[in-house]
Amino acid sequence: MKPLKKPKFKLSVWQYLALGYLVMIVLGCVLLLLPFSSREGQATTFIGALFTSTSATCVTGLITYDTFTHWSVFGQIVILLLIQMGGLGFTTFVSVVILLMRRGLGVHERRIMMQSYGENAFHGVGKLIKRIVLGSFLVELTGALLLMIRFIPDYGALKGIYFSVFHAVSAFCNAGFDLMGTEGAEFVSLTGYAADPLVTLVISALIVVGGLGFCVWGDVIDCKFNVKKFHLYTKIVLLVSAVLLALSTVLYLGFEWNASCKGAPFGEKLLRSIFNSATARTAGFSTTDPALLSDSGYLLTLVLMFIGGSSGSTAGGIKVGTFAVIIMGMVAAFRGRKDINIGKRRLQPELVTQALAIFAAYLFMALTGTFIICAAETAGFMSVLFETVSAIGTVGVSLGITPSLGVLSQIVLILLMYAGRVGILTLALALGRKRGTAEVRKPVETLFIG
Repeated sequence: MKPLKKPKFKLSVWQYLALGYLVMIVLGCVLLLLPFSSREGQATTFIGALFTSTSATCVTGLITYDTFTHWSVFGQIVILLLIQMGGLGFTTFVSVVILLMRRGLGVHERRIMMQSYGENAFHGVGKLIKRIVLGSFLVELTGALLLMIRFIPDYGALKGIYFSVFHAVSAFCNAGFDLMGTEGAEFVSLTGYAADPLVTLVISALIVVGGLGFCVWGDVIDCKFNVKKFHLYTKIVLLVSAVLLALSTVLYLGFEWNASCKGAPFGEKLLRSIFNSATARTAGFSTTDPALLSDSGYLLTLVLMFIGGSSGSTAGGIKVGTFAVIIMGMVAAFRGRKDINIGKRRLQPELVTQALAIFAAYLFMALTGTFIICAAETAGFMSVLFETVSAIGTVGVSLGITPSLGVLSQIVLILLMYAGRVGILTLALALGRKRGTAEVRKPVETLFIG
């Protein structure tokens, strides 16, 4: 008997990640195509189901149909499951199944986990998975219980509990899907709760916690909130995130004082500014109609959407760490230094190159998508740019043009959402080919820049 030949083609870790999200999108699309997924009992168009499935899996929040008025309870639950799976990640669920089957994590599975969640060593991956699932459940449960205080009196017990759970999961996963639409008042998001401190602050907190990432708050808990013991990455993420939240809150307050917040009392203006600073980083909810933002507020929202949250989180964008490395690299270059020193540590020089590559790739894809959609649609440039940046950053904040876009434009947004969620580096490594020989280093040359 001849021994079985080993398959020549073997998927890499990055290909597993990319295909994992793709499989979830396809499966979600199939379920949403079922007639009973829609409220009217009629099959949704293929592009509509695919767009919704991609947006939910990639925790974006851009939609072509209002979630509450178009989808039935079954369809909404499918969307919620896609959000949860996309937020926690395909790899977590696979690894949890392995743990439940009492199979230890192998080296291959551990490598997948590390690429998805940023672990730097093999040790403790199983512990990380349990922490992700348990921690996510506790945070979402806490958020849901707090939201019930408001939603149960507003919608009744059963509907209030359902709304609370749905919005808590959607907020923590930075998805931005909501159930606030009604016949004649669709795509309203949370604008009805703009002056409500409970809903505004709870949703904002869930967005921020989800956007910080599993490794960050895991490190905070392990160090028992002792800042001196935090890893360098945790310190940078917390510092930059705090600065971005505080600074953008102040800027929104000033920019929108006599614009989208004109006539509102100071307390509501402050709540809207806090919410805008949190949701623009990658959540997709809104208590202020984005179409009413001032030009300065519009530009600030673009910048925040592009930056996004932190690595290994439910957030999108180029990531806070990437942004921090670019800024520190720029400062070091202007000072004529080759190394980036932070306290007693020195960052790897390759990080600056990778950070700039990610920045350039995201910018190129957003602009390319904008060019294509502007050529195919009659919508204005500013509206199109807003949608493409929202898609690549997996944010979901919209100026309202997505439902009216043609098939080609929606496909462009689908590709941008997928690339933004899976990650530019992951896609590059998944599509790249392995080299069998070492790279030959060529003679050095210089170019004039600046």
